[in-house]
Amino acid sequence: MAPFDFALDRELWRWVPDEISLHLTRTPFVPVEVSLDLARLVSEHETLREAVRALCAVAPEVVAYACTSGSFVGGVAGERAMCAAMTRAGELPSLTTSGALLDALAALGARRIALVTPYTESVTSSLEEYLAQAGTAVTGRAFLGLTRQIWKVPYRDVVDMARQAVVGAADCLFISCTNLPTYDVIPQLEAELRMPVLSANQVTMWAALRRIGARAVGPYQRLLIEEERRARPSAPEQSPERQQQQEG
Repeated sequence: MAPFDFALDRELWRWVPDEISLHLTRTPFVPVEVSLDLARLVSEHETLREAVRALCAVAPEVVAYACTSGSFVGGVAGERAMCAAMTRAGELPSLTTSGALLDALAALGARRIALVTPYTESVTSSLEEYLAQAGTAVTGRAFLGLTRQIWKVPYRDVVDMARQAVVGAADCLFISCTNLPTYDVIPQLEAELRMPVLSANQVTMWAALRRIGARAVGPYQRLLIEEERRARPSAPEQSPERQQQQEG
């Protein structure tokens, strides 16, 4: 499920393996610009429950709320309460973008991050507060101050913001907002900045697919490469006698 103004269905699909189906529904329209007020409105529990019930008509295996601001605006406790409300409504595993971000940071062992957002300063600061509650420090940030049509931001602006944000000793970069295009820019930034780059849509799809035993598709993306590496069976240990035979 996604907020009413979500415009990047096509980008979400790019992380999905061929054998997996992705179904989307949106929250009801409200005449409010992107702000903390909007984040609260699109994350009300009854709104989430209605969206989950709509999606349950196609018998999904997992439900994801694809909205960063809507899932961090209530802090860590608020995000957990959202997941609980969705799980009760559909009786199936549920997650949010902000919760998926914390899972991805844990998987990479990242405790200090650079932050890029299209939001206003107040919404960006709310994300920093959410991360601080989870024990993650923000070493640098850049934001655009947008309140509408975020999906129209070009890749070059995302790259420029990333360069501005990476000013301290960060473990990785996070690009926030599911309405901000990021798929094609992640490999470029990882190569240039020499650190893992996470994005809102990437971590959402990574976490959702992980819940059903599948892996997201994305070339040259460190999070997905690390996931594949961990999934590979380790080679069995050989006895000293066997090693000597091979060396001989």
